[in-house]
Amino acid sequence: MLRWILGAREAQGTVEKSAALFIGEEQPKNCFTEMQVLKGHFDIVRFLVQIDDLRFASAGDDGLVLIWNVETGELLLDLRGHTQQITAMTSYAYVRGGNTHTALITASSDRTLSLWDPDTGHRVQNVYDLQSSVKVCVRVFSSCVCTCLLIVCFLQCLLVLDRLDVWVSGGNELCVWNKDFELQCKTVHHSDTGISAMVELPKNFIAAAMDREIVIFKLNVSGSDVAVMAMRHLTDHQDTIRSLINVNDGLFASGSHIGELILWDSLHWTIHACEHILWEESAGEGQSEVRLTNQKQIERSIQHMSSDGELLVAAVGSGLYVYNVALKSVVAYRRIAHDSSVLHTMLQEDGHMMSCSADGSVRMWELQDLPLPAEPASSGLFGMFGTFGRSSKQVCPPTKKLPEVSGLRSLELTGDLIGHSGAVQMFVSFKEKGLVTCSTDHLLIVWRDGELQSQLRSLALFHKLEQNQGL
Repeated sequence: MLRWILGAREAQGTVEKSAALFIGEEQPKNCFTEMQVLKGHFDIVRFLVQIDDLRFASAGDDGLVLIWNVETGELLLDLRGHTQQITAMTSYAYVRGGNTHTALITASSDRTLSLWDPDTGHRVQNVYDLQSSVKVCVRVFSSCVCTCLLIVCFLQCLLVLDRLDVWVSGGNELCVWNKDFELQCKTVHHSDTGISAMVELPKNFIAAAMDREIVIFKLNVSGSDVAVMAMRHLTDHQDTIRSLINVNDGLFASGSHIGELILWDSLHWTIHACEHILWEESAGEGQSEVRLTNQKQIERSIQHMSSDGELLVAAVGSGLYVYNVALKSVVAYRRIAHDSSVLHTMLQEDGHMMSCSADGSVRMWELQDLPLPAEPASSGLFGMFGTFGRSSKQVCPPTKKLPEVSGLRSLELTGDLIGHSGAVQMFVSFKEKGLVTCSTDHLLIVWRDGELQSQLRSLALFHKLEQNQGL
């Protein structure tokens, strides 16, 4: 009904809907029973960034950066300055005058990179004439040692290392800049595609994805002298790397266009584990080349990954794939988790996760233990009567035996948030305050726990009556 109210379209994908994934309106495990639609953008909203416990920023193809209050849905600030679509956004904390502040970094197709103060709305810094527009996505990695901001770009990557007070940019050449945007050093690499993603590794190393390979760079900083050099080329992928993330302090992961998932040792840069995700059984050798050129190649593409350090969930086409890092094995999967490509995933506590898709939905999942196999029971007299009038042919194909894998679990759909009329690009969780989603329909939606909100409203009313001596 929510989709009809908001003028929703049918799913954008061509994948046939599976009735097993529709759980109806009765969703006892879905607490998000209230929604608030936020309007302010006039084009596709692609990015959401949490600023603090109450505020978040949204940005997209209209070039605007909007600051919102998640509790009230109020638009706080409208940051203008970019002349074309915003292609990346992130936040970072810095110390000034003994206090910790939060700033926003945005990148745009107008080839500028801007630093904003979300408290005043002022643009603090601006870098012009980047080699190409910064594009695709933003990730933030934190550890007890330092905080690293990662902006993944197309032909231009930027990696901000607060601990070293330097920026690293990557394209056909990798450059190191100081906080005043002065070039410190650079190293030239001949590549037709350039660097598409970077992650920070221990001991001042950086892993950068360049088409089908990962290049390990060493960053040496001695006073004001900075040097960077390539240390190793990891060439184990057979196709373009689409996703690169940190898993934990000792591992990082990469996923490719044909379903190759590789876990790497962050210290020794060796393969820790690898999987090749194929949703269907492999065809004969004579058909293998055909399969790589048709739609099946897109369905195997790993377009997004997330990890909590123990589990890794990969968005593979319209499906979800859950991998246990310690066991080096699959623990759960769904070939068709959505009606179209999964665009964003998030692991939560206690085996819960969320995903959003180009089909316009946000889905909630739960890892559940598989039931113990039961002994076959005799059908007895009632079973004999039940055979009368039935065809001797088997109605359904026999259930395939599950692989003997330790810790194998099922991935069960527990909630379906239907409100957007376009592809849901990503979401940000504020825990008890709600969930924020953004979409190609130009809208933001704040999903809230209806029972909790009812309690808060009752409490607020009680306090107001008490103040007015109404009790």
